Amino acid sequence: MNHQAQAALLFLLGATVLHAGLTDLHLRYVKAGLRPLLLLSGAVLIATAAATVRYTWRRGPRTEEAHREPRVSWLLTLPLFALILVAPPALGSYSATHTGTALQEPLGYPELPERGPLRLGVGEYAARAVYDHGRHLRGRPIGITGFVALDDDGTPYLVRMGLNCCAADAQPVKIALTGAIPPVLQPDTWLEVTGRYTPRRTEDPVNDGPVPYFEVTRAEPVPVPQDPYDEAWSG
Repeated sequence: MNHQAQAALLFLLGATVLHAGLTDLHLRYVKAGLRPLLLLSGAVLIATAAATVRYTWRRGPRTEEAHREPRVSWLLTLPLFALILVAPPALGSYSATHTGTALQEPLGYPELPERGPLRLGVGEYAARAVYDHGRHLRGRPIGITGFVALDDDGTPYLVRMGLNCCAADAQPVKIALTGAIPPVLQPDTWLEVTGRYTPRRTEDPVNDGPVPYFEVTRAEPVPVPQDPYDEAWSG
């Protein structure tokens, strides 16, 4: 590629990264906390494109001394257009059922309101149920949102994928469901379940990790959340 083409691709890439960082698109790839770095990277790429154009303009037209690069080098643009045109779905039930739970004991637990219903993430409920033995969950109505996964024998789980950095390292945290479960469950359906803590536990069939149960009293389908990944309790 000549310098003009390089500058154009750098500008497009930088603009795409900026677009992802300024919208929710970046949540399909990286954790929300990396947004500032994405914005900085996009700005640097655009500045580099501008510097390339300035260099080419000051250099002026010159006869190419080397032979032309093979046209196959333009295949380097395909990942760029894929990033622009195709937003990948968040990881779902297939990844969850083929990966063991990533639940680990946290260093501490945030304070919970003394009264009223609790809104917890899948990871927070699982950590409190397993490692804190449900001390602050007993007798409290609890609401949790996650997607459905079914193992080989049909056991239903409510799952949220946790991120350490990006979607490439996402790992699931799982809750086994019991109680008033809908008679028909489709994998990857997002549910908001309401219910209560139960001390019952099981083991993840993939890695024998601890999986707590949740006793469901009501379950309702909900849209996919703005950020489908769970960062705080990924372990």
